[in-house]
Amino acid sequence: MLDLFDAPLIPGLASQAELVSPAEERSLVQAIDAQPLSPFRFQGWEGKRLTHSFGWNYDFETGEVARAAPMPDWLVAIRQRVAVFAGIDPNQLVQALLIRYDVGAGIGWHRDRPIYEHVVGLSLGAPAVMRFRRRHVDKWQRVNLPLPPRGAYHLSREARHEWEHSIVEMLDVRHSITFRSPSDRGRALLTA
Repeated sequence: MLDLFDAPLIPGLASQAELVSPAEERSLVQAIDAQPLSPFRFQGWEGKRLTHSFGWNYDFETGEVARAAPMPDWLVAIRQRVAVFAGIDPNQLVQALLIRYDVGAGIGWHRDRPIYEHVVGLSLGAPAVMRFRRRHVDKWQRVNLPLPPRGAYHLSREARHEWEHSIVEMLDVRHSITFRSPSDRGRALLTA
């Protein structure tokens, strides 16, 4: 998303509409729903969204990271496409998180865990809004990024490390695929 002068609203925030076709979107939604999705759990709390990880799995109950099943071929193909959009080597995107947001599901304010560096997402189904905020002196700076169906976003640099983000609660079912690359800290955890 760009401002009036074609500069990103936040340095390190990029988006692209229509990364996949409507037919590909339907196929991806079916593939996500065919996975063993389970409720998101965080420190004893259960979220309304359903998730499944490939490559790496971060356990929000224990704070531990572990290897997960390798990405299936259909996911590797999409990883290639989102990597081209993000301008990074697809092999850097070692973690994939599948999410189904049912009605009322969203994500509260957060930054992705420090074991991750680049965050590249693909939005499927219902449109959504990704909100960004950061504390500036005594008030919050805020930016909203519309996430249209079949569109992608990329968080890096300032957008990734200095701003929190959240997803507004859904009024209809939405699916997403989020790919992440490891940070230096993340690589060290998996090779320890």
